[in-house]
Amino acid sequence: MKRLTALVAAGVITSLAAHAQAMDPDKPLKLPGTVTIVAFDQLEATALALHPGSTLLDTDLDEAYGRYLYQVELEDANGIEWDVELDALTGRVLKNHQDT
Repeated sequence: MKRLTALVAAGVITSLAAHAQAMDPDKPLKLPGTVTIVAFDQLEATALALHPGSTLLDTDLDEAYGRYLYQVELEDANGIEWDVELDALTGRVLKNHQDT
């Protein structure tokens, strides 16, 4: 099963702790009083579309300077690993580079 490590501001972690069991990765995540994040499966599909035939290795949701970033690690059919970073609010690709 896919691993998802969510690292967000302490207040958000506290707010979400009670609802963690009910979180559906296929639906947008609503953070109390702040923003709505694009559904994880949509973000992953965007990343996978950049490298057809690739395999999802890891995902990570981070908050940095008020921005929510969804980071995806992929391995393509040639065994090359890629790091894709998406804006979790819009789904826009911010970075797409080969892992070194």
